[in-house]
Amino acid sequence: MKVIATYNIKGGVGKTATAVNLAWLAAREGAPTLIWDLDPQGAASYYFRIKPRIKGGGKRLVQGKRDLDDFIRGTDYELLDLLPADFSYRKMDLYLEHTKNPVRQLRKLLKPFKNEYYYVFLDCPPSISLVSENIFEATDTIVVPTIPTTLSLRTYKQIRNFFRQHDLDTVKILPFFSMVDRRKKMHRTIVDTPPDYMKNLLQTSIPYDSNVERMGTKRTPLAEYAPNSRSARCYEDLWEDIKQQLSLID
Repeated sequence: MKVIATYNIKGGVGKTATAVNLAWLAAREGAPTLIWDLDPQGAASYYFRIKPRIKGGGKRLVQGKRDLDDFIRGTDYELLDLLPADFSYRKMDLYLEHTKNPVRQLRKLLKPFKNEYYYVFLDCPPSISLVSENIFEATDTIVVPTIPTTLSLRTYKQIRNFFRQHDLDTVKILPFFSMVDRRKKMHRTIVDTPPDYMKNLLQTSIPYDSNVERMGTKRTPLAEYAPNSRSARCYEDLWEDIKQQLSLID
């Protein structure tokens, strides 16, 4: 089982669109896939037309007093399941603090699925917190969508600095450029000449595209309604890049 997080401290960079589209591509290839919507906003759950609610709230779930399997829902797509968000996830840090090993609780919760799913995608909330530390411990790789702007690059550096300060493996971090608008000089400059500190930068960029924004109205992965769009093809290429990196980890 490979656990892949789509993560950034900064919001609005394309985390959920990335998680949804990559998970769909993985399932289309025949790999049993789970996406866990960890963001209390519940965007991934919304895209898959599943109510973002855990009966009884997320506290007992996160603390391991309820089985994750009780709340997993099938999507409209074969081999693709979803563990919905819940608004109570906004208190997940507090729930984790009361567990035996707070930093490794998500890893423990996912362990029983190692023979059930080939890929698990974590759609993460935009924060640095105990939840984030759990995500860093639980994942094989952390995919970081980064808009080619000064502030987004600064956020990416903050993530790398956090890893170094906490003796975490920075090899896990796989940044890529998202929402790229080549009409903008800054975007062109950064994408064409990435900074040296962007280690393990994935070769594929995702362009700014209104087709991606339409996911919110279509409530379905991009390739379902715009399979020939440039962005859909780019997500396919991005998934190939990620799989290549995962093969190097083995």
